[in-house]
Amino acid sequence: MANPTARAQQAKTRRGVWWLWSALAGIVSAAAFLAVAELIALLVARESSPILAIGGFVIDIVPQPLKEFAIATFGSADKIVLLGGLGLAVVIAAAIAGILQFFARPFGLVVIGLAGALSTAAIVTRAGASTLAFVPPVVGTLVGAFVLILLVTRLRRWAGGPATADDDIPAAPAAEPRGIARRSFLIATAGVGVAAVVVGVGARLLNVTTASLDAVRRELALPAPRSTVTIPEGAELDVEGISPLVTPNADFYRVDTALTVPRVDPTTWRLVIDGMVDQRVELTFDDLVGMGLDEYAVTLTCVSNEIGGGLVGNAIWQGVPIRDILRMAGPQAGADMVLSTSADGYTASTPLEALTDDSRDAILAVAMNGEPLPLEHGFPVRMVVPGLYGYVSATKWVTELKVTTFEADEAYWTPRGYAAEAPIKFSSRIDTPRAGTPVPAGTVAVAGVAWAQTVGIERVEVRIDDGDWQAATLSTPINADTWVQWVLEWQADAGTHYVEVRAVNKNGDTQTEERAPIAPDGSSGWQRVLVTVSD
Repeated sequence: MANPTARAQQAKTRRGVWWLWSALAGIVSAAAFLAVAELIALLVARESSPILAIGGFVIDIVPQPLKEFAIATFGSADKIVLLGGLGLAVVIAAAIAGILQFFARPFGLVVIGLAGALSTAAIVTRAGASTLAFVPPVVGTLVGAFVLILLVTRLRRWAGGPATADDDIPAAPAAEPRGIARRSFLIATAGVGVAAVVVGVGARLLNVTTASLDAVRRELALPAPRSTVTIPEGAELDVEGISPLVTPNADFYRVDTALTVPRVDPTTWRLVIDGMVDQRVELTFDDLVGMGLDEYAVTLTCVSNEIGGGLVGNAIWQGVPIRDILRMAGPQAGADMVLSTSADGYTASTPLEALTDDSRDAILAVAMNGEPLPLEHGFPVRMVVPGLYGYVSATKWVTELKVTTFEADEAYWTPRGYAAEAPIKFSSRIDTPRAGTPVPAGTVAVAGVAWAQTVGIERVEVRIDDGDWQAATLSTPINADTWVQWVLEWQADAGTHYVEVRAVNKNGDTQTEERAPIAPDGSSGWQRVLVTVSD
C-alpha cells in the first residue's frame, strides 16, 4: 500500500500541474480576446484597441500625485511603463480566469466578461469614439470566452482521464485515453496561442502602419516662412554641459495624456472655431498654411517641471498667429476663454486675451526647428503660447477652438487639481556642475539657463555656500519669450559646496525663494545643488 504522505505529496504535485495548465489556458484565451479585438478594430474602428483604451482610462483616473510621480520617475517612458504594467495585469487576470474556470466554473467566464465590459466601457466613453467602437471588444470577449471553454474542457478531460483522476479535480465530461486528451489540449492551446500572436501583433502593426504618417510628414513641403528668427551674436555660450540654445526635436520634453501618438493626416485635418463667435469657421491644413507662415522663438515649460527639472525646452516654431484666426470668427462680448480640443479628446483652457493680444505671439504651429512638427509633438498642428504652462495652452493635434467662458467650460486638468489659468513662474536652472559628479579644484564654470516668458531675464545671480550673491554673465537673448544662458566662473576649493541660483526679470522682480509644489499652478523656489570639488 502506498504511503499516505507520499500519496498526498503526489496529489499536491498534480494539483500544481493543473494550476499551471489552466493558467496557460486562461492566458491563451485572453490573447485570443485581444487579437480578435485588434483585428476587428482594424476593420471597423481603429481607435477601439482594448489595451490602449483601458490605458487611456487609467491615465484619466489616476490621482494627480501618482501622475506627477510617474512623470518625475519615468519621464517620457511613463507610457511604456504603463503599457508594461497593464500587460502584466492582463496576464495575471487571465491566469486567474483560467484557474477559476478549471476548478470553479463558470467564474473564469465571469472574469472574461468583466474584462470585456470594462474595455467596452473604456472604449465607447473615449472622446471621438465611433458608432461601431463597441464591436471589437464585444466580439473579442465572445471569442475569448469560447476559447476558454474549449481549452478548459479539453484540459478537464486530460485531468479526469483513466488513471489520472484526483478527488479534487472536476470530473471529465467524457473519459478519454490520457495521451489523446493531452495531445488534444496541447495542440489546441499551441494553435490558438500562435494564431493569437500572429493575428494580434499583425493587426496592431498594420493598424499603426496604415495609419502612419511618417512618410507623409517627411514629404510634406511647407511654404517658406515670410519672416525668420534672427539669432543675435552672443546668444549661445560656449560652456560644456550647458543646455543648447535651441533644444533638438529629439531631446525636447514630451508630456501629454496620449497613450499612443494620434495619427492625424494633414489632408483630412480640420480646425473648427465655434462657440461664442459671430460665425463658425472651419479651416483645412492648406487654408492654414495659405495664410502665410512666420518663425517664432518660444520656450515651452510643463507645469510638472520640478525646481531644476528638465521639462522645459526652447525651439524655433513656424506658424500662424491665433489672433488672426479668431478674428475670422469674431469672438463675442463676454467670452474670456478658448477651450482647445485635441484629436484624442484632450482639452485646455486658455485665456482669450492671451490669444488675441497683439504683443504676444500665440500661434498655431506647423513646424519645429525647421521641419514639420514631429508626430509626438503635435503633427500636423499644435498650439504654442508664450508665458503659459503647456497644460493650459500648448494643445497638440489641435482640432477645435471653442470660444467660451471659464464659468461655462472646464478643461481636462482643472477638475484634477490644477488651476484653470496658469502663467509660467519665471525660473532659473543649474545645468553644470551636476550633483554627484565631482569637479576638479580651480576654475569651474557654473552655468545654466533662465526664463521669464513675455517679460525677459534682467540678470542671474549665483551664491556659493552662504556667501554673497554674484552676478552671472548672460547670453544675448533672442527675445523675451526664450530662455537665456548664463555662466559664472567660480574659483572652487576642494571639498563640498552648495551652489544656488536665482533670477531677476526685467520688471525688477526677484525669483521667489518660497518653495511651492507642482499643483495647482507650478513649482517655485531657488535651485540648490551640492557640488563635490576634488583636489
